[in-house]
Amino acid sequence: MLEGRLIKGIGGFYYVEAADTIYECKARGVFRKQKITPLVGDIVSITISENAENTVDEIKARKNALVRPALANLDQLFVVASIVDPAINTTVIDRIIAIAEFKHIEPVVILTKIDLSGHYMKYYDIYSKAGFKVVLCDNSTGSGSDEVRAMLADKVSAFTGNTGVGKSSLLNAIDSRLAVETGETSKKLGRGKHTTRHCELFKVADGYVADTPGFSSVDFERCEKIFKDDLPYCFREFEPYLDKCRFQTNCAHINDRGCAVVEAVNNGCISRERHNSYIDLYNEVKDIKEWQKK
Repeated sequence: MLEGRLIKGIGGFYYVEAADTIYECKARGVFRKQKITPLVGDIVSITISENAENTVDEIKARKNALVRPALANLDQLFVVASIVDPAINTTVIDRIIAIAEFKHIEPVVILTKIDLSGHYMKYYDIYSKAGFKVVLCDNSTGSGSDEVRAMLADKVSAFTGNTGVGKSSLLNAIDSRLAVETGETSKKLGRGKHTTRHCELFKVADGYVADTPGFSSVDFERCEKIFKDDLPYCFREFEPYLDKCRFQTNCAHINDRGCAVVEAVNNGCISRERHNSYIDLYNEVKDIKEWQKK
């Protein structure tokens, strides 16, 4: 038996990197009976057989998992957003960041196409002030890609962003061996075409990078809801104020009287854009019950 990391799953076959070799395996039937599906990123135990199929025998405890794309054990999530074409949408960015925070995945914000607009510092300041690492990237020159590459070592990372934001171009600039096909932005629809077909981990810069099909805010909206009581803790800049509200147990942190978060927004300690995103997300989930998430 060997222990390794599952780097690709396709057509019922699982590819596991162990002992500097990649093994094609099938999952044992017990997983199907238990309704457990191995996920890309899983740490697994496998049995190597000369006369039969190699098998995945055990899935080690996961520190986190996403439903769609189906990924496990992520260390960091790079949220890629373009300043223009398509225009930046902070609510989309903040929704993805909130999910990452909820799943205990470190978010990193990447702003692309900075050569096409001079307004990128506004958004750099919003997310830097909120406590996130922000990287500025010029896709035409590859500027910023070295900074991102340096952050990959010893981590399992994923890149997400709506199509057309330059995610594939950035991955190619980080490591041309990825050979990620880039998709042009559709001028009619204002979005690009998905070019990847399955989820897979690539070894890049002494770490792993997940290439994922259709990894966008739409997937999070459908698959990764957060309860309203958990949502304030998914906005890290709220944390110093959450225990200072006048009515701590009932405060929604929207326009409540005596709310320390609202006061911090009014004083400029929390950005109004981030707080507006929080309000939008809160209104989306405020009526969701526990049984509706199952």
